[in-house]
Amino acid sequence: MIRAGRWGGMTHVRRTPPTSRRMRAVARGAVPVGIAVVDGLLVNGFGAGPGLWIALAAAGALVLRRRCPEVVLLVGLPGMYVGHLAFAPLIALYCLADRRRNVVVGAVGAVAVALAQFLPYPVTDLPELAVDRETLIVAMDSCVLAAGALVLGRTARVRRERQRELAEGREREHRLLAERTLSNERAWLAREMHDVVAHQVSLISLQAGALQVGEPDAATVRSTAGIVRELSAKTLTELQHMVGVLRAAGGPAPGLAPQPRLTDLPALVRDSGLRVTLATPDTPGHWSQAVERAAYRTVQEALTNVTKHAPGAEVDIRVQPLEGGLRVDVRNTADDGSTAPLDLPGGGHGLIGLRERALLLDGTFDAGPEPDGGFRIQAVFPSRQTF
Repeated sequence: MIRAGRWGGMTHVRRTPPTSRRMRAVARGAVPVGIAVVDGLLVNGFGAGPGLWIALAAAGALVLRRRCPEVVLLVGLPGMYVGHLAFAPLIALYCLADRRRNVVVGAVGAVAVALAQFLPYPVTDLPELAVDRETLIVAMDSCVLAAGALVLGRTARVRRERQRELAEGREREHRLLAERTLSNERAWLAREMHDVVAHQVSLISLQAGALQVGEPDAATVRSTAGIVRELSAKTLTELQHMVGVLRAAGGPAPGLAPQPRLTDLPALVRDSGLRVTLATPDTPGHWSQAVERAAYRTVQEALTNVTKHAPGAEVDIRVQPLEGGLRVDVRNTADDGSTAPLDLPGGGHGLIGLRERALLLDGTFDAGPEPDGGFRIQAVFPSRQTF
């Protein structure tokens, strides 16, 4: 048997051969019948008589004990009363308590079995019974046999229902875990695609706008076209990697493009085309790749927002190590109006994605307007991360 495993892989599960399953099913059905037949022969002997035929009929009826336990019990009661049969009625009572949810039905069957075991045959000998020690022992024996079969049957039913509930609970838990994992992966991919594509497209639009409003010479046109081509190729490469991850179902996902670190911030600032002041740690810290990537994406999204909404503003970026963490502060002044804002669509997902990044790393995030008309973004990430 093969079933889908975690992350879309395949898990092989040992499957019982059909022949073995059939043999076990035949054994489960034949063993109780054989025991009841032996019981009837031992009690009634091999001589033909009413008791033997009734006992054999009760034993044969056990074949239907799982489908019609009531009928099997009714056939077995005369065998217990007339043919002194024990196993067939008790097995039928056990199946009745196991297969039927109604407790009253099982209780009635248990009372009938106890009476069939206790009452003398023929019933005309009932007045001769005396309330003595032997009669009490027989009565107790009859009640214990019937109650025992009833309790065992109910216990088997409760155990089976409990196992089914546990299996359903585990399946539901696995399904919820898979859905949550898939949701987290989709959210991560959405944040990565938004941060990368939005920034690159903003820069492309900025370069194209410079060509549109100015009167560049041939050298400027070639230079700007080269920048647009480089940004377009970089954006396409990032998209191809992301799409490869999305399409990697049932197999190992391809490696992502090299993830940005704090050392890549100067190049990011240089390519932004904005007036930026950058301050980063003088010495490399012991931050995880996840923390450095989150810090880089925070600065990248802040520059994207400035490019879109206030391209004439001055930006101050400070990445400072803290005791047990890393803080990223990005502040921009109000737009001076020297450059027209880019008319690009925005869905407000950038700041939401930054907040999610910070929370996933057990950090904090805050963003809001400044009194002078500018905007501020601040994120703090703990440095002790294992992922």
